[in-house]
This record gives sequence, C-alpha cells and structure tokens, in this order.
Amino acid sequence: MTNKTTLRRFTLGACALALGLGMIQAQADDGALYGPKAPKGSAFVRAYNASSAELDVSVGQTQLKQISPLGSSDFKFLPAGSYQAQVGNAQMPVDLEPEHYYTLVSQTGDKPRLVEEPPFTSRQKALLRVQNLTDSTLSVKTADGKTDVVADVKPDGRGDREINPVKVGLALFDGERKVADLKPVTLERGEVVSLFVTGGQGKFSPVWVKRPIDG
Repeated sequence: MTNKTTLRRFTLGACALALGLGMIQAQADDGALYGPKAPKGSAFVRAYNASSAELDVSVGQTQLKQISPLGSSDFKFLPAGSYQAQVGNAQMPVDLEPEHYYTLVSQTGDKPRLVEEPPFTSRQKALLRVQNLTDSTLSVKTADGKTDVVADVKPDGRGDREINPVKVGLALFDGERKVADLKPVTLERGEVVSLFVTGGQGKFSPVWVKRPIDG
C-alpha cells in the first residue's frame, strides 16, 4: 500500500466521521428545538391569559404554569379525550379531538373558553388569524382602513388570511370605526399569528398571540 493510498483512505475516513458527528449534532439540535415528538392521535393545547393576574392551567395531568397577564403558553400534547380543565380558579369540561389544536382562554369576569386552532401546513406563507371572543362583528384592516385583511369576523367566530411573510401595521375595526391600532407584528413563513380580541360593549382588548421563543 502506497503512502498516497493510505492518505486517501485516512482523508475519506475523517470526512465520514465528521459527517456522522454533524448529523448527530443536527439531530440533537432538532431535539432541543422541537422537544419530544407527539404520539400519533395526540391533541394539542395551550393557554392564553387575557386577565390581569398570573395564571396556572391544568388539563388532566398536563400543566401550563405561570402564564403572565396578556401572555400565552406554548402548545403541549396529550392523549385525545375528555378532561376536566382547571383554569385559574375555574373548572370546565373539555373534549379534545385527535390531531386538533386548542387554546384555553381566561378572561376577567367571564368563564374560560376553549377555542379551536386549525393547524396551518404551508411553509411558503404565514397565517394571520383573528379569534373574536366579543359580542361584535370585527375586521382587521390596514391602518388607513382602506384594505380588508380579515373581514367581518362574527362574534365568537374565527377568520383566517394567508399572507406573505412581512412586518405589517394593521388596525382593528368595528364596522367603519377604528377600535385600535395594532402593535406591529412580524410574520414568518409557516407561522400562525393569532389576534385574540376579548371584551365587549364597544370596549375591546386585541392581543397578538404567537408561540413563545425560548432564550
């Protein structure tokens, strides 16, 4: 065996080892980023705290702890089925379907709500969703009111709009009346950003809810 052949084999072996270590590291990074994979048929639940005090939520054995006012938890998976949910001091029965996503909403002076969040599978666009938990029909428009983005979402209804990833400035409207300018929000490819609107009788609280990013 010549020195050149030995060197070639050593180089190929080193490259294979480096590639293998890189794949292991990538898998480890994926595990840290996404956490354990949900078993097939799981349901997914998170909580949004529309109240002014810190919130703890439990669904069966699943705990969603220390959710700050106007904050949300990430989704956690659990077996589909019927549960008794504890939302702060309130209890409510919930039925969770397989492969469905839900948000439990806590509001001051009102009973908690279970809101369904249909999954979004596009990797090219983002989804802007309006969850209208008020007693009025509401729309999200451009800040000048000239262009509808998500129009005429009925009370206790939901409206969706796929849009290109972009940082947008929008406003909430009750008919032709501007209720509030919304905080600018950045939409990423494949991301769902939900605007939860609570309140009633003309006084509304719109809050963007995105999945939290650790670190």
